[in-house]
Amino acid sequence: MPSHHAGTRFLGVLSILLIITSILFMTYGVKGGWDFVLQLRGKKLLMLLTVAYAVGVSTLLFQTLSHNPILTPGLLGYDSLYLLLQTVTLFVFGAVGYTSIGTLSKFIIEAPLMMMASLLLFRTLTKNSNGDLARLILTGMIFGVMFRSFNSLLQRLIDPTQFAVAQTRYFAQFTSVNISMLIIGISVMLISTVWIWRMRYQLDVLMLGRNASIALGINYARLSRSILLWIALLVSVSTALVGPVSFFGLLICALVNACVPNMKHQLRIPAAFLVAALVLISGQLLFEHLLGMQGVLSVVIEFCGGIVFLWLVLKRKR
Repeated sequence: MPSHHAGTRFLGVLSILLIITSILFMTYGVKGGWDFVLQLRGKKLLMLLTVAYAVGVSTLLFQTLSHNPILTPGLLGYDSLYLLLQTVTLFVFGAVGYTSIGTLSKFIIEAPLMMMASLLLFRTLTKNSNGDLARLILTGMIFGVMFRSFNSLLQRLIDPTQFAVAQTRYFAQFTSVNISMLIIGISVMLISTVWIWRMRYQLDVLMLGRNASIALGINYARLSRSILLWIALLVSVSTALVGPVSFFGLLICALVNACVPNMKHQLRIPAAFLVAALVLISGQLLFEHLLGMQGVLSVVIEFCGGIVFLWLVLKRKR
């Protein structure tokens, strides 16, 4: 049990660091107007925590399902698919109709479409790849390029006013908070936490592979579908809150795999959330309060995540 105790200690250290970082984020540089500042930063802190959970846990679940530490929902085009749905909605209803549709209504329409499309997408990828990692990654990237290309085509067909409305959704940004979407995201996070935590032991068995899972009594097809639906919903939440972040989940899971020696999900799930939250909050504290917004956090995260992706691919080849 040494690895379990080491993992528990690691979670404790992460929790303490996250609390300290959150306090600094809420209070650093405040000279007056505490009520206004704490309310503003509190909303932003909740948004960062929600995004950290959605991205970190969805990537961890995806890697558990695919049995591969390189694949992420963003890499296989999940966030591009969500943005495509946004553009199609804008193209059909126009800028006035798009903005008049409430955040909750748009999410209720787009999230189920995202779930159904993700099931079809993942089944197509796994069916055509036959366990070949290179083919799986290549097929996923082709789907992602196809979604982005179709998205770009629709952008060129709409007028400049509609394009300006759509453009705000295509780049990750951690500075503004949509309260309605934040409430939805927190609700999804809480409900998914209950289900995922109940399934943590089945997720451990799932890592043994399809045949071993079935032999041990796991309903593999039903569990896989449930995981895919939660992944699609969490990706929808994170993309709706801050925009697409393709490599952030890969960066987080790589850190978790390196720091948590135990493969049990009762340690890996909270570790993924804590590491993601620590990276986002400390990064936003650095760029927003210490550097005066002279840098963009999403660009740095994607750059580091891309380097980690290349390193993991080259490491597997050796």
